[in-house]
Amino acid sequence: MILEIFNYSLTAILIGICGAWIFLIKSIIDSFRLTPYLDKFENTTESNPKVSVILPARNEEEFINKCLDSLIDQDYKNYEIIVIDDSSEDDTQKIIFQYAEKHSKVIPVIARPKPVGWMGKNWACMEGYKKATGDLLLFTDADTKHSKNVISLAVGHLVSSNLDALSAIPKMITFDFWTKITLPMISTFLHSRFSALNVNNPAKKTGYFFGSFFIIKNEAYQNVGMHEGVKHEIIEDGALGKKVKDAGHKMKMVRGEHLIDAVWARDRTTLWNALKRLMIPLYLQSGKIAIGIFFAVIFLLFVPFPIFALSASIQSEEMSAKILCISAAITSLLIYTGAIIEAKIGLHLRLIHALFAPLGSLVVVLGFLSGLLQAKRNESVMWRGRTYSMKDHTQNSISI
Repeated sequence: MILEIFNYSLTAILIGICGAWIFLIKSIIDSFRLTPYLDKFENTTESNPKVSVILPARNEEEFINKCLDSLIDQDYKNYEIIVIDDSSEDDTQKIIFQYAEKHSKVIPVIARPKPVGWMGKNWACMEGYKKATGDLLLFTDADTKHSKNVISLAVGHLVSSNLDALSAIPKMITFDFWTKITLPMISTFLHSRFSALNVNNPAKKTGYFFGSFFIIKNEAYQNVGMHEGVKHEIIEDGALGKKVKDAGHKMKMVRGEHLIDAVWARDRTTLWNALKRLMIPLYLQSGKIAIGIFFAVIFLLFVPFPIFALSASIQSEEMSAKILCISAAITSLLIYTGAIIEAKIGLHLRLIHALFAPLGSLVVVLGFLSGLLQAKRNESVMWRGRTYSMKDHTQNSISI
């Protein structure tokens, strides 16, 4: 009797998870189908406003050459590239000055030491902004590669649509096995909150930027307090995007996977830190809600797999056990479906990486758990080679 109650209770939970995944899969498909493209718009402008590309770089000797080459080769004429060395410990600064000597568009900046209470990238962006002379500001990352016409498209799209800010979804470049199997599961999780359809809907409060590519009017940037307004935010691009939306500025998110390549995680260590970085801001706002989200992620992404494996291996004749097994199988199949859609359409990964969904989900869960425990203990967090004290970085701008 007790076992039957337990089985039916788990079945009820799995049915709820099935419903959530049906809704989520529909949202993912709608997002891919309905999100506008960066290069598909009616160009109604002939203006040529000056663009200041602001490119912070810390220990980027492996990637910055390709990034700068792609920016220097743009077909847009009226722009400058402000490259900020953020206390690099490798040859990043040397590379920046080599490019500046050869190309007049490249303006090198050596960021002053980061003040207490600032995240390093946020400080570097502010240091670069002080040198900017453009009407439009294009923020990007040193591990991002751009197509030849991407600035022209971004300016044309922003001005023709009368926008204050525009962010493009890049193609996420992955290198190692663990990132390839984890990223599809992370993407399905993020679709539940930060999809382009939510960002582009004025009735929704969701605002978000991809740090690898967003362009914003100078006056709008100043109006929301610049990067100083999000100086302690761990996820500064999302926080800045929310500020822009909250301030009533007109913003838009578009697809740019065929025009922009960005690195999400470079190895297992950066993957692990990136997963923790997603959960820590939520806990710093509300520990109870963050813990609730963590358990929701466990059940949505992982729990159906071990339930199915266990119930299938026992092969009980009890009806409740059979119903539980079938429910777990259907739920697991839905999770696989979401992972396959993300891997093939959104991330352009091989199908085999989606088939490791249970392992990828487990990595996500463990990474989120590590982030929660770290935030709960009020310990420091590592990011981009720096250690930040949690008490100095209360998060206010990313809404849960």
